[in-house]
Amino acid sequence: MIKAIFFDLDGTLLNRDESVKQFIHDQHLRLCSYLSDINIDDYVKRFIQLDDHGYVWKDKVYKQIVEEFSIEGITAEELLEDYLTYFQFHCIGFEHLHELLENLRKENYKLAIISNGFGTFQMDNIKALKIDNYFDSIIISENVGIKKPNPNIFLQGLSDLNVSPHESIFVGDHPENDIHAPSKLGLKTIWKKNHHSDPVAADYMIDDLLEVLDIVMSNKTKSNQ
Repeated sequence: MIKAIFFDLDGTLLNRDESVKQFIHDQHLRLCSYLSDINIDDYVKRFIQLDDHGYVWKDKVYKQIVEEFSIEGITAEELLEDYLTYFQFHCIGFEHLHELLENLRKENYKLAIISNGFGTFQMDNIKALKIDNYFDSIIISENVGIKKPNPNIFLQGLSDLNVSPHESIFVGDHPENDIHAPSKLGLKTIWKKNHHSDPVAADYMIDDLLEVLDIVMSNKTKSNQ
């Protein structure tokens, strides 16, 4: 029987693509004294391209941005600091996020987040979504010194919730980090489809977060039969 559900953050609970678009648009407007010579649509488009759905470090992204657009008066480091400070105010959750977590809590499932990234930055984003109180454990790679797909970060999560792999399910959007890696340890997996990856060999595939509830409740019913 499934007792615990583990979630990735970016691209799973947090609609990162839309959040980034809103933030970068706002950054251009706020820092217009430095960026006004750059077309806002070009600035947004180029950042999104370089960002590669969050898999390129932002220091590299901003260094490239500054060089390509010949930005003067503000450094790549200052733009990065602006990102780290203000991104949280543009965080957008996927549809049905709170409804899903509330229902899972009502059914007494243990919940955890396992996310790669910087500790303070990711926690600020989680709090911005107002979902931190739903979770029994929040594991961020910087805080524990290991990152997905390292199996030890999943073992840490299992230990935190005091559950075994076969009592757990992992929900995420990244084929290797969120599907293949936990699957190797014996966790069931749910792939949240995206437009960036080919279909993967997960136990389940979903388009909407509420489908997670259907899956775990169906599993519960089968276990009780």
